[in-house]
Amino acid sequence: MAEKEATVYIVDVGASMGEKHHGRGETDLDFAMTYVWDKITSTVALDRKTATLGVIGLRTDATANELDGEESFQHISVLQEISNILLPDLKQLRRNITVSSTSSGDAISAIVIAIQMITKYCKKLKYKRKIVLVTDARGTLDADPASVSEITKKITQDDMELFIMTPLLIIDSRITGGPDFDDLDYGFKEEDKDVQKAQNEQTLKELADSCNGIFGTLQQAVEELGVPRLKSTRPVPSYKGQLTLGDPDAYDSAMCIDVERYPRTMIRRPLTASRYVQRLEHANGSVQSSGTVAGDGDGDTNIPDADGNDLTNVTNSRAYQVLDESAPGGKRDVDRDDLAKGYEYGRTAVHINETDEGITKLEAKAALEIVGFIPWANYDRFMSMSVSNILIAQKTNSKAIMALSSLIHALFELESYAVARLVSKTDRAPVIVLLAPSIEVDYECLLDVQIPFTEDVRSYKFPPLDRVITVSGKVIKEHRNLPSDALTAAMSKYVDQMDLSTFGKDDEGKPSEYMPLIDTFSPVLHRIDQAVRWKAVHPTEPVPPPYEILTRYSQPPEALVSQSKKYLEKVATIADVKKVPPKVQGRRRNRNEVKPLSGLNVEALLGTDKKKKRLTSQNTIPEFRQMIDVAESVEGMRDAATQLGNIIETRIKDSFGDIAYARALGEITVLREEMVDLEEPAIYNDFARSLKRKLLSEELGGNRKEFWWEFRKNKLGLVDNKTSESSDVTEDDAKAVSVLRNLFYLIQVTSSDRSYQFWSLN
Repeated sequence: MAEKEATVYIVDVGASMGEKHHGRGETDLDFAMTYVWDKITSTVALDRKTATLGVIGLRTDATANELDGEESFQHISVLQEISNILLPDLKQLRRNITVSSTSSGDAISAIVIAIQMITKYCKKLKYKRKIVLVTDARGTLDADPASVSEITKKITQDDMELFIMTPLLIIDSRITGGPDFDDLDYGFKEEDKDVQKAQNEQTLKELADSCNGIFGTLQQAVEELGVPRLKSTRPVPSYKGQLTLGDPDAYDSAMCIDVERYPRTMIRRPLTASRYVQRLEHANGSVQSSGTVAGDGDGDTNIPDADGNDLTNVTNSRAYQVLDESAPGGKRDVDRDDLAKGYEYGRTAVHINETDEGITKLEAKAALEIVGFIPWANYDRFMSMSVSNILIAQKTNSKAIMALSSLIHALFELESYAVARLVSKTDRAPVIVLLAPSIEVDYECLLDVQIPFTEDVRSYKFPPLDRVITVSGKVIKEHRNLPSDALTAAMSKYVDQMDLSTFGKDDEGKPSEYMPLIDTFSPVLHRIDQAVRWKAVHPTEPVPPPYEILTRYSQPPEALVSQSKKYLEKVATIADVKKVPPKVQGRRRNRNEVKPLSGLNVEALLGTDKKKKRLTSQNTIPEFRQMIDVAESVEGMRDAATQLGNIIETRIKDSFGDIAYARALGEITVLREEMVDLEEPAIYNDFARSLKRKLLSEELGGNRKEFWWEFRKNKLGLVDNKTSESSDVTEDDAKAVSVLRNLFYLIQVTSSDRSYQFWSLN
């Protein structure tokens, strides 16, 4: 179970917090809240009931606390009692935390109220207690030594942590005895020092030091927000039992060690989508969610937030379809109960019913059994299939600790791994794990990773990279696809120049690794966390750029690139690297015309006009292709397509039955192919939409819906972005346009002894 936490944030909202310093474009309060909001939203993101917090406003215009009857506790307001914080609470806090018009309010008294809140909420239970005070130290302080001593005693006695931070520090050696209480890099030194502020800072610093707290600047704290925080979790054992070698039921000499297995590394996933979405309002005043709405049984799916906006639950609606050419759309919906269970075996789906599955299910008992040993040299790293786990002896069993230590040292001295069969829980599928010894200064353990069964291994043969083998078996060392010795040497020098292992500098200025593993973080994971935390507090503002530490290693260092540039140019010269020509806009648009060997202009000799202006219905396809070949612009191609479309519609309209359908479909096929080749799919898509509209409205000679069935059967639907990159039509949109509603009619014929049902187009 995660550790219980109770944190109280004391935020100074006095009039002086509305000032701007250090050339910042934001007030001291906004700058301070950058740190506070980040901490609060991080707690909210944990989504733990045991992570609670409260907020106190210092130097507020009003007074709202349990001790408001006393003068020293005036202008202190409890903005949020200690509890779990949700999104509506964040919005309410954002509205309440604003710069006040007063300078009255005692920070020491605010700490007293925070102590009282924590004591009242936590009682004598085990909690991680923390108080965070954010102030510019410009107010008045009731620094009575006896009161401060009692506060220090209470904080120390209840094991509370105290953090005091200011937007800037005024460092005065006359008051503090020197600037060594804080780093000058984050302090601010001015000529006309504010003596009261310096005295307040000294008082707060002494209070923090007396109870082993922390006193510093918000500048440093805000800069450190960009460093991702490591999340410590309490390990949960995945296996508790015996590690055996041999059968302990059959042999007295079998080895049995009581062990526990814990995860050593775990994969952290980015935050997933929310279970709630904003409801969308339609023109008629009704509301509908952007996803599938699932009611709670009473039909109530609205969840109003603090701003009155409605949220709706989102669930997944799953449908099953099978291919059926006779069904509209080529697919038919089926119930889940009609489906058979199957498993993927390679690229084959293997069906298995419940009876057979019960027979094949292995009834296994929880166990960890060593089945063999292999040398270190015989194991390939790519065989590891999972994250690593740690295996230790039972914590209170000294005999097991000694036995496991002996096994670990034996494996280490013999440079061997143990192969074991693991069943973590009864009736769970067994897996094969590799046990590797790990001996550190303060502990010993076995590390395990899952390795594949024989059937999980697939062997593939690939051609060698350093030679070419012909069909006859001849080995060729020099080939256009093989690097020459000069290219290999040039590439080797370039790689040496781009070496990162010694490009960095340590604290002493000596060469070190440029990108240590401990300083690298997942940009996707932490960038999403940053965006979610920001939007929770600033829903209408754009997300700020990612922290520098997340993008620090996204590009190679400029100094390293510049010093290796000449080596890269040498590689390009030897390899004869050439710039790839730009992609041709169309297959036929800019093609070079094939000229006869004689060099004569055949069209001029025959007296034909290549730039034909109008298409005829007698020779439509050849004339259409000639027109688009000589078209000088997209408008010229669109004009040719429009003329062909008019001819196609005329054929459908004047057709006696379906006698002219075949010719019209052939012309549509040519139109579609040419527009795809010319990367102008929008021209064809406009024609297809217009044709469907006219068929539905019976503008082409009455009921011609049967032609659309032939249209779909010949796969002449819209050109989607999967067929042509130039298309802005998705595959789903293309399918939706192809479907013609009410295309089929269900006809039922009933006789004296039986009934028939069939689908008809008319």
